[in-house]
Amino acid sequence: MTTKSKRLFKSKIFQEFIESEKSGGIVLVFCTIISLLISNSEFSTAYHHFWSSPLFNESIEYWINDGLMVIFFLLIGLELEREVYQGELSKFKEALFPILGALGGMLIPALVYFYFNYNSESISGIGIPMATDIAFALGVLSLVGKKVPLSLKIFLTALAVIDDLGAILVIAIFYTKTLQWNYLLLALSVFAILLLLNRLKINKIFPYLIGGIFMWYFMLHSGVHATITGVLLAFAIPFGKGTENSISIQLQKALHYPVAFLILPIFALANTSITISSETLNSFTQPYSLGIFFGLLIGKPVGIFLFAFLAVKIKICTLPQNISWSMLFSVAILGGIGFTMSIFITLLAFNHSEIINNSKFIILISSFCAGIIGYAAVQLSCKNK
Repeated sequence: MTTKSKRLFKSKIFQEFIESEKSGGIVLVFCTIISLLISNSEFSTAYHHFWSSPLFNESIEYWINDGLMVIFFLLIGLELEREVYQGELSKFKEALFPILGALGGMLIPALVYFYFNYNSESISGIGIPMATDIAFALGVLSLVGKKVPLSLKIFLTALAVIDDLGAILVIAIFYTKTLQWNYLLLALSVFAILLLLNRLKINKIFPYLIGGIFMWYFMLHSGVHATITGVLLAFAIPFGKGTENSISIQLQKALHYPVAFLILPIFALANTSITISSETLNSFTQPYSLGIFFGLLIGKPVGIFLFAFLAVKIKICTLPQNISWSMLFSVAILGGIGFTMSIFITLLAFNHSEIINNSKFIILISSFCAGIIGYAAVQLSCKNK
């Protein structure tokens, strides 16, 4: 494959990722609205009962969050792997800009949440405003149309992927309750075997998928959240030279649409069954609500922009071509769209059903506000470029 054809192939993979995320974001909005309408209708009891119905000794919702979502994390891991080997994270100096932006976009929202919750039991939710929903963020950005520079889309994609990695680390480190070392060692042993297969250049997908199932089973019983399996599996799968023959690239392409149009919509239907009552509306004054709302809506854009701005000013890295500071800040606002990852962390952070319900509602409100404000800001900044 020539250098030119490699470049075209990389561009094609990136565009396919963008398209699936954009279209998937629209489907997610639709599923969320449907779920909210049913949850606040005469069918609400039956709807809630369905998701909590037992299946193999666990609820349907459990298998979605601990089973199906592993595939979502696998796709995130494959995208991260591609970015590291041949994408925006392959060159350290270029990667540093979105890395530092993402770091600020995690630390500042966490500090905002800590400010409101440091002396309360809800401090466990500190990871909720740290996440960005890549599907919604890219979906809103795409609505602006061709006025958006490609470099701005690339920055947001890299930022969101790094953000997801940060959220995964937060889940692994802070939301692991009781470790079962025997199961954890078995999971890591399977991972080591898969890495060995990679080193031996075994380029058939099935050994990795079968090993991934065993790793998921052991991780599920280890105390570490099972979705971490998806990311580990992604980095065990051979990337090779990143050509069309790479099984990592082939799997990534195969997963784009099932994840966007099946797995995430099912997750949304199961986890946005929010009953809106007077108690829900009154929860806006609760410390966890204030932490989530201001963390996503203010902490996220301020953190992303501040760290990126300081990095350029002290000459650690440079501002990408065709991007102005106003464009960067407008995209940073879109970073406040939490949704999928924020809801996911909520389920791990809290045990009280009312707090979980109210937190989900605040996440939806915050994400909606970030989407509307971010869209208007991107429109204005790209118009004035």
